Amino acid sequence: MDLVDFFLAPRKDHRGWDTPSEASRILLFVVLISVSIWAWPISEGRIMIWIGIILLFSTGILTIGWWIIALISRNRKPRKLTTSVSDN
Repeated sequence: MDLVDFFLAPRKDHRGWDTPSEASRILLFVVLISVSIWAWPISEGRIMIWIGIILLFSTGILTIGWWIIALISRNRKPRKLTTSVSDN
């Protein structure tokens, strides 16, 4: 269960604000990379079209993915973003 908490617990930064969990950060990179690879042949090598496709599809996928992660990680105790963050 500790590994699940590591990925799903929100992170508390130096200001005391809750920041996204590790699962949310990993999802961002996975979605951007997979959509980028998928969109390249569709765009036929046109960079602006490729970027537009990435933005269009990644926005929807990330919104749904982050919502699901938020539902799963509800009521988890926040963890420190880094070890240097104090409890002050």
